[in-house]
Amino acid sequence: MSRRQAREAALQALFQLDLNHGEEGQQEQYETLAIDTVLGEAEKMSAHDREFVNTLVHGTRAHLAEIDSLIAASSKDWKIERMATVDRNITRLAAFEIRFSEEKLTPNIAINEAVELAKKYGTDDSSRYVNGILGAMMKAQ
Repeated sequence: MSRRQAREAALQALFQLDLNHGEEGQQEQYETLAIDTVLGEAEKMSAHDREFVNTLVHGTRAHLAEIDSLIAASSKDWKIERMATVDRNITRLAAFEIRFSEEKLTPNIAINEAVELAKKYGTDDSSRYVNGILGAMMKAQ
């Protein structure tokens, strides 16, 4: 499995968690369940790729408030709650990889990966929308 496929699995888990995040104190259990669910449906995946999915999901969720703040500052006239769920989570995932991951990804690569996910899982406008927000976030650095 490739890194892109691992990102797809992480996106699916983040999407699930965005809609069903659990009560206070249950977040870790819900994260584990969401990850286990997407990994159970994935084709053969190496232990390294499984760890990458875990890192992406747990890391994004751990920095969610900071990531959402960055997105909100970069998205003109759009409150984060009004964004399409898939677009919001693709953007969160990319923001985590750029800003918070120990394995920092070059912004251009992270943006390209996010745009590809948006093309596959979002609407016709998602790729431009995600690209615009992430591009604005990079300019604001």
